[in-house]
Amino acid sequence: MNNNFRCNCPITSALDIVGDKWTLVIIKQMLLEGKKTFKDFSESDEAIASNILSSRLKMLEEFKIITKEKLTHNKKTNIYVLTEKGLGLTPTIIELTLWSDLNIREYHSSIISDSRIEMVKKNKEESIKMIVENYKQKTDFRKT
Repeated sequence: MNNNFRCNCPITSALDIVGDKWTLVIIKQMLLEGKKTFKDFSESDEAIASNILSSRLKMLEEFKIITKEKLTHNKKTNIYVLTEKGLGLTPTIIELTLWSDLNIREYHSSIISDSRIEMVKKNKEESIKMIVENYKQKTDFRKT
């Protein structure tokens, strides 16, 4: 793994990993949309190019933010799963959602507005906990 961090600042170092245009999108897709295969990501509305997707998935795996696994009944398809370190980005995803809802909506009026955002606004900590637990339940394919 090539650890070329720009400096020793914790914010800059975190942005060296998750601060590009696509990494948090991939994590959001996994966490909130249930995407877990290369095909899932490549067919999403965000239209990430396959070479960039491959690169980001590999980097996320190197930093142990995700793992790459195989289903017991399907050895061909890679399944990407958020690790505890990856799930630790849930509050960041939630804060970006709330910030966007508050500050970007005036410029992008078609941003999704639904009951989930309202639920998060009412009880952010409980919502984060619920999102993580739901993700863990949906990705616990190792028991099958």
